[in-house]
Amino acid sequence: MKLPERCWVFLLFFLFISTAEASAINSLKNFIQNTRTVRSVFSQTVLDRSGRAVQKGGGTMQFERPGKFRWIYEKPYEQLIVGDGSRIWFYDRDLNQVTVRKLDVAIGSTPAALLAGNSDIENNFDLTEIGLQGDTEWLEAKPKAKESTFEWVRLGFAPEGALKSMELHDNFGQTTVLTFSRVEQNPRLAPELFKFTPPEGADVISD
Repeated sequence: MKLPERCWVFLLFFLFISTAEASAINSLKNFIQNTRTVRSVFSQTVLDRSGRAVQKGGGTMQFERPGKFRWIYEKPYEQLIVGDGSRIWFYDRDLNQVTVRKLDVAIGSTPAALLAGNSDIENNFDLTEIGLQGDTEWLEAKPKAKESTFEWVRLGFAPEGALKSMELHDNFGQTTVLTFSRVEQNPRLAPELFKFTPPEGADVISD
């Protein structure tokens, strides 16, 4: 089963958070101001309404603010999402199909806005620090836009501040859980990573 496009746009987070109550929002703003690039490995599990795992996968991700990212799914299907600063390209290798969307339309009030947006993130999200659960600190972001395709995003952090996981709950009852590892903050990334040219013969669909 392949996830719909709405589940791909969330792209890629690496944050710093302290254990002090109400500090998560300030830490998120500091991240947006101070972190330009991130590179990480991720694993992904999709859960249905009952909490049953219906898909597992993983790959690598890289991003450069504002609005540039490269998200590669190596399994269960080879898929590539590239944001070049003005557009987002979704490439399905199996179908040889490319979907193109304008960045401002695709990001809007999506989880990617937490990464690619400006410091005024509270214009698009209601942010809440959930607190400590086990050995993980949690922050929740709910979109203010009624037309959003998801209900909430939760970000989990290790006590020392490193991002551990992310959960996205969509309007269809599915929850996508991502676990991050080998996270690098502010690595040097080649500009070519954020450029995409549709392969010859690919079916290109644009909004």
